[in-house]
Amino acid sequence: MRDCLNHRAGFDRVLMTVAATFLTVSASSALAQDQARSSAAELAIEAAIPRPEPANVPPPTASDIKLDTTATVQDSAKEPTKEPVKAEAAPGPDKVETKPSDVATTPASEAPKSETAKSEPAKTEPAKSEPAKADTATATPAAPAAPAAAPAAEPVKAASNVPAADQPVADKLKDIVGAKTSRHFDRKNERAAIEKFYGARDFAPVWTQAGSLTAAAKGVIARLKDAASDGLNPADYPVPDFAAATTPDALADAELKLTASMFDYARQAQSGRMHWSQVSGDILYPEHPVDPSEVLAKVTTAADASAALDSYNPPQKLYKELKAKLAELRGLGSGPVIEIADGPALKYTPAGKKQAEIVVEDPRVPQLRAKLGLAENAGDTRYDATVAEAVRKFQSGAEMKVTGILDDKTVKAINTPKRDKQIDTVLVNMERWRWLPRDLGVPSLGDAYVILNIPDYTLKVMQRGQQVWTTRVVTGKPGTHATPLLTETMKYITVNPTWNVPPSIVYNEYLPALQQDPTVLQRMGLKLEQNRDGSVHISQPPGEANALGRIRFNFPNKFLVYQHDTPDKNLFAKEDRAFSHGCMRVQNPDQYASILLNIAMPNEKYTPERVRSMYGKSEIDLKFPTPIPVNITYQTAFVDDAGKLQIRKDVYGRDATMINILKNGRGKDLENVVAHSQPSYSRPATTLPSGVAIANNGGGFGSSGPNFFERLFGAPALAPPPAPVGRRPQQQRVFTR
Repeated sequence: MRDCLNHRAGFDRVLMTVAATFLTVSASSALAQDQARSSAAELAIEAAIPRPEPANVPPPTASDIKLDTTATVQDSAKEPTKEPVKAEAAPGPDKVETKPSDVATTPASEAPKSETAKSEPAKTEPAKSEPAKADTATATPAAPAAPAAAPAAEPVKAASNVPAADQPVADKLKDIVGAKTSRHFDRKNERAAIEKFYGARDFAPVWTQAGSLTAAAKGVIARLKDAASDGLNPADYPVPDFAAATTPDALADAELKLTASMFDYARQAQSGRMHWSQVSGDILYPEHPVDPSEVLAKVTTAADASAALDSYNPPQKLYKELKAKLAELRGLGSGPVIEIADGPALKYTPAGKKQAEIVVEDPRVPQLRAKLGLAENAGDTRYDATVAEAVRKFQSGAEMKVTGILDDKTVKAINTPKRDKQIDTVLVNMERWRWLPRDLGVPSLGDAYVILNIPDYTLKVMQRGQQVWTTRVVTGKPGTHATPLLTETMKYITVNPTWNVPPSIVYNEYLPALQQDPTVLQRMGLKLEQNRDGSVHISQPPGEANALGRIRFNFPNKFLVYQHDTPDKNLFAKEDRAFSHGCMRVQNPDQYASILLNIAMPNEKYTPERVRSMYGKSEIDLKFPTPIPVNITYQTAFVDDAGKLQIRKDVYGRDATMINILKNGRGKDLENVVAHSQPSYSRPATTLPSGVAIANNGGGFGSSGPNFFERLFGAPALAPPPAPVGRRPQQQRVFTR
């Protein structure tokens, strides 16, 4: 019994020892954990890192945290003497972020046990070794601090390609561009281009290197300073003083100012200093704005930055010829000044029915030929038809009475031209060239196009850079009937056209005439129809007396103008030929048609005779497989084939308007679009006087019928609606052109 009690007492002592040991281990473990977490930095890191869910999750193994604990465990096994050092380094999070140690420390209540269970069989004193293990398990994960700190400590600018000398400027550029202010760029697309361009190069300056101008900068500056040679104002493109920019702030500011001036130059060189809508409501050219990103890329990478920036000016030959003449006018000519001596008046008289041609001779005529740019027969002393015609053109351009006679007044005007006025005229003509498309023609047809010059009253067909054909034209009267400036494509030709009278003529001219004479339209061969809504439509059927003649050339546009033949051929003999309501009458329409048809359909072999063989009473549409561009221009200054600057009368006052705008302009505001009232083709209800012959007697279209545009240029044929039951469908008129 005593033995049992002794054994029991001994067993109790063992249990108490084990319990005491367990309490000691638990207390030590808790104390170590509390100490490890006592650091404020450690608590902040732990709060920032999500804690793993403990429920139903097995303890982490070495494979779960390979990058961090595996290396630590191996080091612990190999170098156990260094563990106390690692335990001392546990507070390291104050200096270096150690996220992996937090992850390893979080499940400390389970992970150390697994490690202890694995090592216990090799231990002879597990009770003594456990506390050490607990300390090791808690402190050891702090070792990954070094590898974890590597990504955070990697410098952001290590990959920058900015030279050290330019880095301060790059930093300033980054600050300015990132400020989102409009100090340098007030256009959104330019700001976006700047941010993208400079951001891609780590904001390194492009115009300077180590404070010195680059070759690209020198080229851009040279082009901006020479803007006057292209008819632009250099004051609109200020060049910053890089020599005075000695600080990073000043260099960054100069960098962006030069870029802004480059943008302004490229934009205005390509599209003009003023938008065409600033001048008149009857101008419509396609927009072709520059892309700031493309400008930056093109100019900064070009071998010749000046030439790259210059390429935004119009490429057309006529523009470049005006540029050369502008330089001559500003330099008062590049050759010896030719003076025409005083003398008797010279007059050319053409042959008539009762008299022969009269050609006078005079020793001044060779100088006159040179002055007027007549290269053929330069030494001829005869004042013939060619010289007289050149004098007439000069008089017209100088806004003198056109007589063709070389009198004292004309001699004085030729000898002392108003150069300032001529310079202004050339400048506004260069400006108008910026409105036109860069490609006037269509490449698939050999860059073919039609160009009509209103002040010169001529039309030309161009192909492959050469004039194919030309003819005289009659254009619109000044004022409300002025021929609009536009670019469109000619899609087809109509032989034997019907003339659908424009609403403006119907309501402003013909209906008032009916009040005076109810039969006037019948006598003119016109047909009047009144629609169910009371509106009126007047037309003239095809025929020899048709106001459009035998051919109409169709390039649909919002102004409803076109080119056409005319029965009034006598107007083509006049010097000034602004007589129409806006459309353009062509002197030789059969030749014009054959030229265009052979360009559009070369295999068809059209001739003027073949075109004339189609004349009759039924409309015939000849459609072009590829439309041909038509450019209606206003060139009061141009260089002729002989290299002579020709000046024409400002028949519509476009020059005067533009000169006034440029001299009293509002800077960049001139580039804004001005909204104009659109042309109206409404057909109000009308009460007709008694005695007027009505072709359809009210049976025409209602308000839903074809509008004037559809009558003129055609409209898709609509399927007739289903007829009501028991009724036969009505016959519908379908307009096709």
